[in-house]
Amino acid sequence: MSFKVLQPGLLSSIQDLGRFGQHDIGLTTGGPLDNEAFLWANRILHNAPNACAIELSFGGLQLLAQTQSYLCVTGATLDLTINGVAKALWTSHKIWPDDDIKLGYSSHGCRSYISVAGGFDITPSFGSSATVVREKVGGLTGAKLAANDCLACASIAQLPRQALAQEHRPVYGQQNSGSHDGDTVLRILPGYQHHLFDTATQTRFFHAQYTLTDRSDRMGMRLEGPAVACASQNMLSEGICLGAVQVPADGQPIVLLKDRQTIGGYPKIGAVLARDTACLAQLRPGDTLRFEAVDLYQAHTINTLSQLKFDHTPLLHLKD
Repeated sequence: MSFKVLQPGLLSSIQDLGRFGQHDIGLTTGGPLDNEAFLWANRILHNAPNACAIELSFGGLQLLAQTQSYLCVTGATLDLTINGVAKALWTSHKIWPDDDIKLGYSSHGCRSYISVAGGFDITPSFGSSATVVREKVGGLTGAKLAANDCLACASIAQLPRQALAQEHRPVYGQQNSGSHDGDTVLRILPGYQHHLFDTATQTRFFHAQYTLTDRSDRMGMRLEGPAVACASQNMLSEGICLGAVQVPADGQPIVLLKDRQTIGGYPKIGAVLARDTACLAQLRPGDTLRFEAVDLYQAHTINTLSQLKFDHTPLLHLKD
């Protein structure tokens, strides 16, 4: 009772919501770069929020079903076919043994999430099944998925089918609704080290356009734009949070993501809100963005309203 990987795509890995409480032994969090799309895939399939799914970057995945189940693909816009027949994203689909499931390459967005009913049955490592390739932990062997990998799961004969209506689906990339003059806007909470950056530098940072480079991965997104000068580069290493915007000696900001190192000594001007790191993860090299400062009250409000929207958005009920 499993799904066999025929083609792994450019970068596919098993993820749950992440590995927490292990920073003291040097293990980072891991987990989906776009929590919202991951959680929708599980909700559409009636799964627990933490059920294991596949995160796919850019596309190209092909699976062979070896059991009956239900499957849902959310996230980036790409072609999904089952036995050569086009199927809708953000929708649960009945799967039978020997079904051939193919995902094309994304046209908008970057990360896709493939979940099955009940989630993939992956043995946890240090409290989580999230794959962090750099640390060789999680997933099947601590590595990205490869051809002929078999992903165990339960056999599900009957499950009410659901879908997320088009008007409730996120819009990714430069098309997203949070964009300003074509740039994606990332809201950032200034950190306690922001005073190390003078007023002129902060003003330039919050008014500049930055471009996402191809030197970006699950650890962090490297940006290119006006250099950010800092009064101090000699700092004690300290714990690093999700979304931290660190500024190395070359002045080009790096936004740290789920596979970030647990400690670091570069100065940090602030941290991008977790809701917006998901938007960042859906950008592609060459896309442009800007930063907007928010205070703690605004950050709490944004987070609360986003969670309420997710909890109360109804799903469509489909017929088999």
